[in-house]
Amino acid sequence: MYTGKTLFAQLMDFLPWTTFARIVERYDGDRDVKSLRCAEHFRVMAFAQLTYRESLRDIEACLSAQASKLYHMGFREPIRRSTLSDANEARDWRIYADFAQVLIRQARKLYAVESFGVELTETAYALDSTTIDLCLSVFPWASFRATTAAVKIHTLLDLRGAIPSFIHISDGKLHDVNVLDLLIPEPGAIYVMDRGYLDFERLHVLHQAGAFFVTRAKSNLDARRLYSAPTDRTTGIICDQTIALNGYYSQQHYPDHLRRIRFRDADSSKMLVFLSNQFALPATAVCALYKARWQVELFGWQRQTHSNKSPKWSARARSNLSRKSSSRVTKWFMSRTPITCLVASRRTGPRAAR
Repeated sequence: MYTGKTLFAQLMDFLPWTTFARIVERYDGDRDVKSLRCAEHFRVMAFAQLTYRESLRDIEACLSAQASKLYHMGFREPIRRSTLSDANEARDWRIYADFAQVLIRQARKLYAVESFGVELTETAYALDSTTIDLCLSVFPWASFRATTAAVKIHTLLDLRGAIPSFIHISDGKLHDVNVLDLLIPEPGAIYVMDRGYLDFERLHVLHQAGAFFVTRAKSNLDARRLYSAPTDRTTGIICDQTIALNGYYSQQHYPDHLRRIRFRDADSSKMLVFLSNQFALPATAVCALYKARWQVELFGWQRQTHSNKSPKWSARARSNLSRKSSSRVTKWFMSRTPITCLVASRRTGPRAAR
């Protein structure tokens, strides 16, 4: 019979609790808290996410079934659903959002040299959003249409390791392109996005910051060809052109030259037109970058599916929804990062795993 630590306790050991304590102190999270302090509250939320609990009652019943093991899991006393409900309502969501960012930085270091199918030395990001439908009577602040509510989760995914490096929650009415105003451009990085983010004024801000972008052109693009580079049509590249915008406002918003690549997909025979300010990469690499966008689509689909599975303990307030989203991101890292940490510890010793 195994008498060591539970699997949940071993997962918790990988988390930087000293950093978590500093974050709690920064936001004064444990002030006037008599039971279920922030660390225990986080453990409960993590347990609920990892075991797919569907309600506060389900969380309470599951933990009460193994009352003798609660202390070894990090809980000083039994968890009551009323106490957990009060904590979900009162705790500052920024504690868990900041902690998720700490785990993001750690995971990105572990996957810094991982390949994602494109020979590239620069950092590549994929930007996309996921709309999650909600009940308007339960979430009145998330107005979307006349009879429905919704929130959008905007995700910037690092393609090396498929790690989310930026997550923003908004109501369903916020257009995708507005999220570009919230990003801090990383010089030298490549941002891959679909046509919903095509705004020449905002793309020029990325260009001036030294960042690159790859997106798709709309059918009504008004531009003129300045130069055509030689291409090999057997690879699917129909043309690789340098263009300038013709529209009066488009020219003012993006006065520099753009790169236009026409690509024919061999499987679907569909013609795709890409726009980019990256002229150094081969045309096939630019097309492969856009193909790698499927990782952020998959990530968004997983988040939407998980949200639809556990609606009963979804918090009604905007701050509580942000807290739950942060706990899901943390759960994603806990289910993935420890495995890499164990591999790293075998290679470089136990200190590297911490």
